[in-house]
Amino acid sequence: MKKNFMFVAIAAGLLLSSCASKKDLVNCQTENKQLTTSLQSAREDLAARTARVQSLEEQLAAQKAALAEQKKQMAKLQNSLDKSLTNASQNNVSIEKLVDQINESNQYIRHLVEVKSKSDSLNLVLQNNLTRSLSKEELKEVDVQVLKGVVYISLADNMLYKSGSYEINDRAAQTLEKIAKIITDYKDYDVLIEGNTDDVPISKQNIRNNWDLSCLRASSVVQCLQTKYGVDPKRLTAGGRGQYNPLQSNDTEVGRQRNRRTQIIITPKLDEFMELIGEAPETK
Repeated sequence: MKKNFMFVAIAAGLLLSSCASKKDLVNCQTENKQLTTSLQSAREDLAARTARVQSLEEQLAAQKAALAEQKKQMAKLQNSLDKSLTNASQNNVSIEKLVDQINESNQYIRHLVEVKSKSDSLNLVLQNNLTRSLSKEELKEVDVQVLKGVVYISLADNMLYKSGSYEINDRAAQTLEKIAKIITDYKDYDVLIEGNTDDVPISKQNIRNNWDLSCLRASSVVQCLQTKYGVDPKRLTAGGRGQYNPLQSNDTEVGRQRNRRTQIIITPKLDEFMELIGEAPETK
């Protein structure tokens, strides 16, 4: 009897120990899953922040290059003027005629500068209005810049879409609403939505490859701007460039993060821009 009691006691102890061990194992597995999710989220956030810093550095470099190009053009104009004066002196050309030619050329140059300044000013105002409307958190994932008279709004894919999908997620709604308001306010601009991916292959139902994914994502944004926020569809164009327009190498997570993006490209309507420029003066 005593032996049986001891056997039951030992069995009960082992059973309780087994239950406790199983419970500890489940707790460890749950904690490990949570830590893995947090680590992945931290990695994606770090990649996005690093990509943002690199984008700002590229903007600064582009502005410096543009300034250097302007100085170069001014030097060319000055050199051309010096040559004209030298030729006039050597060939006894009428000073009055030369002055007229110089004045006409200067007038045309001023005209072009005024047109470019007007276009740049409008685009800078558009850029500033959009940037001011976005929150600090949104600016971490939205890159706004003006390059050669065109406004580029670049949005990270993890902000816009569900992972590996072209469906727009809920957190993108507020940002797209602000962008749609700016687009609606500037009626003289056309809008191109351009999808871009990294080079990691994708194979899902109804999505054959990255070409499909980039086009479907651009189309989703276009339809969202039209149906939810009332942007005139005649101003919108959707296009996809797949993996073939990378900003950086796809060999790193940061590079892939930068390449997975959707760009909203806002440009002045071509016919109105040409009317601003007008015709060039005849060459004499």
